[in-house]
Amino acid sequence: MFPVLFWSALPGRACCQIINRFFTSEMKSKPVSPARYLESLNINKMRFGLEAVTELLSRLGNPQKSYKTIIIGGTNGKGSTAAMTASILRSAGYRVGLYTSPHLVDVRERIVVGGRKISRKDFGRMVEVVKYKIQKPVTYFEFLTALAFVYFQEKKVDIAVLEVGLGGRLDATNVCAPLVSVITNIDFDHTAYLGSTLEAIAREKAGIIKPKGICVTAARQKKVLAIFQNVCRRRQAGLHTLGRDIKIKKQSADLFTYDGSHRHLENLSIPLRGEHQQANAALALAAAEICEEKGLTVSDAAIRTGLEKTRWAARLEVLLEKPLFILDGAHNPGGVEALCRSLQKDFSYRHLILIFGALADKDFRWMLKKIAAYADTILLTPLKTERAASIIDMSEALRKTGSTPLITENVTQAIEKALALAGKNDLICAAGSFYLAGETKQAFPKIAVCDNKKSK
Repeated sequence: MFPVLFWSALPGRACCQIINRFFTSEMKSKPVSPARYLESLNINKMRFGLEAVTELLSRLGNPQKSYKTIIIGGTNGKGSTAAMTASILRSAGYRVGLYTSPHLVDVRERIVVGGRKISRKDFGRMVEVVKYKIQKPVTYFEFLTALAFVYFQEKKVDIAVLEVGLGGRLDATNVCAPLVSVITNIDFDHTAYLGSTLEAIAREKAGIIKPKGICVTAARQKKVLAIFQNVCRRRQAGLHTLGRDIKIKKQSADLFTYDGSHRHLENLSIPLRGEHQQANAALALAAAEICEEKGLTVSDAAIRTGLEKTRWAARLEVLLEKPLFILDGAHNPGGVEALCRSLQKDFSYRHLILIFGALADKDFRWMLKKIAAYADTILLTPLKTERAASIIDMSEALRKTGSTPLITENVTQAIEKALALAGKNDLICAAGSFYLAGETKQAFPKIAVCDNKKSK
């Protein structure tokens, strides 16, 4: 393809640009599957900066400017909050686009309109539309973000709910003018990209707060809130915080009360398990109230129905009843802490059998140390990604806690082993990574809902 001497003499960035341009030209000249084209973009490549996605969207006619938007960032709970917000607005009668990441099984899960993910036919067609507008190299996430914006425009959505991929300030989703910016919480994650302190991470997340906009957050750390307050002051933006401007009160294990800017609602319920989901629901309700202030109509009935109809996979999701098998996307310290609280409060069981697999760039040592205190048996499994933590490293980390793991060759084997060990009163929990969640869903084809016939 290229002479070896010429290739080896090129700097790394130039090599990446040539590869990207080569694949783009090849894909333009030859019909290829959407999957193969996306593979050429490398799902693991990350980039901070808006230049490439802004240029691509400009060539596409800036579709993100043709409808209203809500942007949702934070460390944990972004997807759940986005799903609840979209469900509420859909119940209010609006045509809603929902863009989230990562996907579990099928990339089409990321792009949803009216509660249904993009069809294979439309996805393939949209890949071609976006692909032929590329002039500068783009990443996998930038490409999919542009594709979602174009698809939402074509489907004439009234509003799009956008989940930030990584950080906020320089994330590809941060090219819109949202009605409200939501920051769920701030914790340690992606420290190599966002910074090693909560303050540094908060500054990156605060990048989604727009001039004269409105931010809603459930963050509670004083130093984090101080940063948000300073950013809002400089940008003349409003700041609504959970616990001060928005309040929730737990009524029972399943019900809670919400007090917002102009609404008091009792006996609210959500199908998503875990007390932390009530905080996410409060943010979704606050976002809906702000949308009302901006001209949308959202009734109390729409809020109740929207919350009750919310579906979101891999968040304490029950895959099997006997024995009880739950799947959770906990993949960082904050997520594991929330999972451990739920294991204590929301489930009753004799023994806990944990299936664990994680990415090498996550703090899996801390995660294992935390959750090992709750598990009677821990099965470690490798994941099908080059980013996976090694079994050796996870085993060493676990043995330092005094636990001896069971080693499995893959996720399917781990599930089979866990089911063989579990008694009728035991609980099996798979957690540690969204990659693990995706592989686990694939092992339950009758339960997974990512490929229903309606979407074809």
